[in-house]
Amino acid sequence: MTAHQIEVPCPDDAAPVGRMQLRAWLQTYPNEGAGIDEAWIREHRGVSVTAEGIAQWREFIENATRQPDVLFCRVVRSRAEIVGILCGRRDEVVTLGPMYLLNEAQGQGIGGRLMGEFLGWAQDAPMRLWVTDYNERAIRFYERFGFRTTDERELWRDKLPNVRMVRESSLSDEII
Repeated sequence: MTAHQIEVPCPDDAAPVGRMQLRAWLQTYPNEGAGIDEAWIREHRGVSVTAEGIAQWREFIENATRQPDVLFCRVVRSRAEIVGILCGRRDEVVTLGPMYLLNEAQGQGIGGRLMGEFLGWAQDAPMRLWVTDYNERAIRFYERFGFRTTDERELWRDKLPNVRMVRESSLSDEII
């Protein structure tokens, strides 16, 4: 088993993060029933490995470094390779996402460690996320951390079926 390190990314991680994101999509989202194949994924997420996509990741990573109370970002390294990421944003609620772990990094407790860091950052704030409705493994994962599915749905790029999940504030019961 390879040791995995969870770290705050640096701007130079932008290109490896973009490559990992595309690879995660190619591993996770192909679905014949939804009409999602490799070509569709490369058309709609391939930007993550272009100069534009890398610049967007670099900007987010830099902003997260400057505003750690508003933006959260952690990467998972296996040796020198980035094999996962979890990001979030604090607005009126905390939004989790994106979160990706490559297949070879799953099932080893890394996702739980990442989520523990995220929940520590988010504290007791209410949270929300989007998850692809046929990604049952991810839905079960989020449910273990207190998220529940809602009736809210979206079709990302008119094709990828997503469902909203929420986690209520632990303080909401105390508000009068």
